[in-house]
Amino acid sequence: MAYAVQTPAHSATLLARAADVLTDLAQRIERRRAYKKTVSELSALSNRELADLGMSRSMIRSVALEAAGY
Repeated sequence: MAYAVQTPAHSATLLARAADVLTDLAQRIERRRAYKKTVSELSALSNRELADLGMSRSMIRSVALEAAGY
Protein backbone atom coordinates (compact mmCIF):
# COMPACT_ATOMS: atom_id res chain seq x y z
CA MET A 1 0.00 0.00 0.00
CA ALA A 2 1.34 3.40 -0.94
CA TYR A 3 0.90 6.57 1.05
CA ALA A 4 0.82 10.03 -0.46
CA VAL A 5 2.11 12.81 1.71
CA GLN A 6 1.61 16.41 0.82
CA THR A 7 3.79 18.97 2.49
CA PRO A 8 2.74 22.58 2.15
CA ALA A 9 5.24 24.88 0.53
CA HIS A 10 6.17 27.56 3.06
CA SER A 11 6.28 30.74 1.11
CA ALA A 12 6.81 32.90 4.18
CA THR A 13 9.96 34.86 3.80
CA LEU A 14 12.41 35.39 6.59
CA LEU A 15 11.21 38.98 6.89
CA ALA A 16 7.58 37.88 7.23
CA ARG A 17 8.50 35.31 9.86
CA ALA A 18 10.49 37.91 11.80
CA ALA A 19 7.51 40.27 11.65
CA ASP A 20 5.28 37.48 13.03
CA VAL A 21 7.71 36.90 15.89
CA LEU A 22 7.78 40.60 16.73
CA THR A 23 3.99 40.82 16.57
CA ASP A 24 3.69 37.83 18.90
CA LEU A 25 6.20 39.38 21.29
CA ALA A 26 4.30 42.68 21.31
CA GLN A 27 1.06 40.84 22.09
CA ARG A 28 2.70 38.93 24.93
CA ILE A 29 4.10 42.14 26.38
CA GLU A 30 0.69 43.81 26.19
CA ARG A 31 -1.03 40.83 27.88
CA ARG A 32 1.60 40.84 30.63
CA ARG A 33 1.10 44.59 31.11
CA ALA A 34 -2.67 44.12 31.41
CA TYR A 35 -2.15 41.27 33.89
CA LYS A 36 0.18 43.29 36.09
CA LYS A 37 -2.09 46.35 36.01
CA THR A 38 -5.12 44.29 36.99
CA VAL A 39 -3.25 42.59 39.84
CA SER A 40 -1.99 45.94 41.06
CA GLU A 41 -5.40 47.59 40.99
CA LEU A 42 -7.21 44.69 42.64
CA SER A 43 -4.50 44.31 45.29
CA ALA A 44 -4.94 47.94 46.23
CA LEU A 45 -8.58 47.31 47.18
CA SER A 46 -9.55 46.45 50.72
CA ASN A 47 -11.04 43.08 51.59
CA ARG A 48 -14.41 44.80 51.96
CA GLU A 49 -14.20 46.31 48.49
CA LEU A 50 -13.20 42.95 47.02
CA ALA A 51 -16.14 41.31 48.80
CA ASP A 52 -18.44 43.94 47.28
CA LEU A 53 -17.18 42.77 43.88
CA GLY A 54 -17.85 39.16 44.86
CA MET A 55 -14.16 38.34 45.08
CA SER A 56 -11.70 37.21 47.67
CA ARG A 57 -8.03 38.13 47.74
CA SER A 58 -7.11 34.61 46.61
CA MET A 59 -9.00 35.17 43.34
CA ILE A 60 -6.95 38.17 42.20
CA ARG A 61 -4.44 36.25 40.08
CA SER A 62 -7.03 34.13 38.31
CA VAL A 63 -9.21 37.16 37.59
CA ALA A 64 -6.17 39.05 36.27
CA LEU A 65 -5.20 36.13 34.03
CA GLU A 66 -8.71 36.01 32.61
CA ALA A 67 -8.79 39.79 32.10
CA ALA A 68 -5.47 39.68 30.26
CA GLY A 69 -6.63 36.93 27.94
CA TYR A 70 -4.45 34.07 29.12
